[in-house]
Amino acid sequence: MVSQLIIEYPDHFPYAISQTPEAFEREAKWAMAVKLYEMKRISSGMAANLLGVERVTFLLKLNDYGVAMIDLTESEILSDLANA
Repeated sequence: MVSQLIIEYPDHFPYAISQTPEAFEREAKWAMAVKLYEMKRISSGMAANLLGVERVTFLLKLNDYGVAMIDLTESEILSDLANA
């Protein structure tokens, strides 16, 4: 089963930022997925699935949005190293 999210926006929005409506909607979808990932609401795999791209593609594009691919605290990194 698949659900659909519909977001209404004024017709001039895409053109105001020099985009086609299709590019604007694609970017909005990416922005939503990246933000949900950044907030730790969804995994990178879930975000990639939402976007219909490979997980690696999603992870590599995070930099375009200023989001770290790996977001661990110093103590989490030290713990991982100690347990490696």
